[in-house]
Amino acid sequence: MAIPTVKTININKALKYIDQHGIPHNNQSTGYDLINDEGKRYPPKYVIAVAKYLEGQTPDITTLGCGSRTARAFLKKLGFTIAPKNKTNKNMNSKDKVALTKMYSGWLLKSKNIVFRGAPGTGKTYLSKQIAADIISGGYTDKWADLTEAQRRQVEFVQFHPSYDYSDFVEGLRPKMNEDGSMGFELQDGIFKSFVDRARRNFEDSQKPKEVREKEISSSTALEEFFADIEFGEEEFKTIKGSKFTITNMDDKHIYLAIPGNETVNKLSLNIDELRKMLESGLEFNKVSDITKFFGKQFGTQNYSYDFALFKAIKATGKANRKAKVEEEPLKKYIFIIDEINRGEISKILGELFFAIDPGYRGQAGEVATQYSNMHVNPDEKFYIPENVYIIGTMNDIDRSVDSFDFAMRRRFRFVEIGAKSTQKMLDTLSDTNIRTEAKKRMDKLNEAIKNTEGLNENYQIGASYFLNLKDMDFNQLWEDFLAPLLQEYVRGLYDEKGIMQRFAGVYGNSALDEGVADESNEN
Repeated sequence: MAIPTVKTININKALKYIDQHGIPHNNQSTGYDLINDEGKRYPPKYVIAVAKYLEGQTPDITTLGCGSRTARAFLKKLGFTIAPKNKTNKNMNSKDKVALTKMYSGWLLKSKNIVFRGAPGTGKTYLSKQIAADIISGGYTDKWADLTEAQRRQVEFVQFHPSYDYSDFVEGLRPKMNEDGSMGFELQDGIFKSFVDRARRNFEDSQKPKEVREKEISSSTALEEFFADIEFGEEEFKTIKGSKFTITNMDDKHIYLAIPGNETVNKLSLNIDELRKMLESGLEFNKVSDITKFFGKQFGTQNYSYDFALFKAIKATGKANRKAKVEEEPLKKYIFIIDEINRGEISKILGELFFAIDPGYRGQAGEVATQYSNMHVNPDEKFYIPENVYIIGTMNDIDRSVDSFDFAMRRRFRFVEIGAKSTQKMLDTLSDTNIRTEAKKRMDKLNEAIKNTEGLNENYQIGASYFLNLKDMDFNQLWEDFLAPLLQEYVRGLYDEKGIMQRFAGVYGNSALDEGVADESNEN
């Protein structure tokens, strides 16, 4: 093999290029990695291929003509760290496991966005929840069950699938039953936008002076008490021009009115935030035009007349004059977990949030107008992801959709591999010591056979979570019901599928295979 001739500066450029564009599935390393100062791992042959491409030595990126051993030796000579894959994860004890969780937590806090990638059954989702518990509890626990209900509200979980879209994740129109029985549509926030709004309120409240928060909470309390004391649909109010109306209902965002005397519009919804801001201001509004000026509008709207009437009614109760006592709001961390992140069509799901999700554009520097912003109560309001939001994704390397995973998204996430060997700590939950030892032995042998099969590699290895089924079944049942069907999918289309499966069964130690061989011998 030819000895590579590339400069160190271009090796570093290649690492940045790979960070931005990702690593093609067929260029993943199987034995050794180049590890940079931040702990990121790169396949040595592919690093050199990219460096040669950036230097102009090759018209495209190709690993042909450079052997694995030659690439490793060359990079070592330049001073780069080369290490076996998952070397640090073998034979972990409980202290190692805690340290590993802490390490991943640190990476997430620094990178903002992380994707855990690896073979099926390697516990990526379980690890994600451990990290979330560790961060949310301030390092007190990594057990999800130990978190309080309030702490769990700082974590959200969703699983992507092919039919998942923008309206599920960000916002979209949803059917709604109107009061008269007819069907209509209303704009509703998706799971991510609702979650970010919670984090954003905490972030903004933590930055506000105590006096400002006292005003806000006093106003919110006054509103809650006022609406709790009135009987919807019964108690009448009157605008400054004498139009009578009643409040029929309300939710987090709107107050719904019935105006029986208005022949043109007999129903109306008010933005509850406008009323809240009027109370928070501490100003006295003596006429409707004062409200128009307060909100910076050139012309008033019909709604302001009803805002004015309710404002006066609330002030008359004296509730708005009470001063609430509040503590300073601590800044909290919020973690959003996306399971199977590569199974959804990322560009369709995120839309314009591609920009806002970038770690370099958190906060108002990355604010965007969402697709339905023209339907918002305040069309000028922008959406942004605050600094206290962290995102964890999980994905299987062998999933058919991995290769189409958006390069733009790859650049915004740090990718961390979770190897099959590193997950064996899960098997400590098996109560029978003999079964636990045998499970680890069979798992190691089977995974070694998978790695050495032409057309497969260690991305196809079996994770420890499959062996947790041994709590309810024996090794033969585990093979027949879980492992064999999965491996059959792996080898489909490979040369000598039957022979490969027999070899897998043999190294695994499936007794049913031995019985089948004996039966064939008897027949002969």
